[in-house]
Amino acid sequence: MPTFQYEAIDAATGKEVRDTVDAASEAEAQATIRSMGYMVTKLKARKAKPAAAAAGGGRKPGRSFVIGGVRGKELTLFTRQLSILQDAGLPILRSLKLLADMQQPGRLKNCLLDVCDEIEGGATLSEAMAKSPKAFDRLYCNMIRAGEAGGALEVILRRLAEFMERSESLKRKVKGALVYPVVVVVVAVAILTFIMISIVPQFKKIFDDFGTTLPAMTQVLIDLSNWIVAYWYLIPAIPLGINLIIKLIKMIPYGRFGWDLFMLKVVVFGQLVEKNILSRSARTLGTLLSSGVPILEALNITKETSGNTMFERLFGKVSDSIRDGDAIAKPLKTYAVPPFNAVALLFWTFFVPVVGALVYLFRYKKPVVDDLVVNMVDVGEESGELDTMLYKVADTYDEEVAVLTESLTSLMEPLLIVFLGGAVGFIVIALFLPLIKLIETLQK
Repeated sequence: MPTFQYEAIDAATGKEVRDTVDAASEAEAQATIRSMGYMVTKLKARKAKPAAAAAGGGRKPGRSFVIGGVRGKELTLFTRQLSILQDAGLPILRSLKLLADMQQPGRLKNCLLDVCDEIEGGATLSEAMAKSPKAFDRLYCNMIRAGEAGGALEVILRRLAEFMERSESLKRKVKGALVYPVVVVVVAVAILTFIMISIVPQFKKIFDDFGTTLPAMTQVLIDLSNWIVAYWYLIPAIPLGINLIIKLIKMIPYGRFGWDLFMLKVVVFGQLVEKNILSRSARTLGTLLSSGVPILEALNITKETSGNTMFERLFGKVSDSIRDGDAIAKPLKTYAVPPFNAVALLFWTFFVPVVGALVYLFRYKKPVVDDLVVNMVDVGEESGELDTMLYKVADTYDEEVAVLTESLTSLMEPLLIVFLGGAVGFIVIALFLPLIKLIETLQK
């Protein structure tokens, strides 16, 4: 019996539904879907798999065994190359085969070969790419579909390449800024642990031989060294345990929502996370709208690619309000205020002892979307230039993220130097105080 893939709207909730149904004909499939309370928006029969592939069950010729998905840098370069070939007027199938031959063995090459096979079997480019979700996500496929429908595939590919290049550039800046402090902290912890385990116990033996009363600072250092020698395995185990607990909490939707709220409200770093998400979301939504993707579909895709539960909730609420006849700006402002979350309060209390709960209660109602964004979206709706305004919002926040990243890097360098200097200074002073006392005693 044939299998039909459909997209529909749930009449009760208004939400979009994607699924498959088995039916003898297209009319029967539509009747079955309507009986479930759905309004069909798209329906197509799934193509049967080639008999050779179904019987063999192995990899198709030219494919290599790979694990994982496609790197963003790889896909960005492929998109730019495909847009150049389309601008040059090459047929899409020839362009894809040419680029597939240029790829190193891996996931992207396998997916491109699959896309070529699907196109040769009669599928469109967007349909073929949709069957390789590990390489081409919904954002990618919907923009390609919009380009095919408008007859401007080369323009859409160029726009998509620019979008991906800017996203990758911003991601590289943020990651690059985090490399230095992470490396310094790891090396510092390793050196201090070595001193505590190997050097301090040697001095303790000297002090014990002389039987002198140790200063308070030296006694604290020796007690700390004894603890590290006895429980050294807790140094890697504690951060790993905290990370595991956070992952377990995030498996619960309410817990994940609380963690995402905590990350948005953390002092300084929360601003970086929030502005980065706003920049990416605004550029994603603007790119989709300028490519001709319907507003509800564009909001759903932006919601899925936001990467934060608070923003997923926000875009979901905005989408529901648009279905009810509202504009974007009003619900964007209304639902930008986060609700109270007990898990977020727990994280604040744990990571910022004493004052963490007060800080959260004071800050949790701060909107995650600035009035600047709301006003620009409002102006964009009034003028019919919403996509242009969203691009301007994204450009503004890209600059703010870059400035904030540089400022954090500049601030963390002296802070790390002060931390290392203080730790080393404490160890040196604590070890030499009793030595000075011993020298004075021997001189007398």
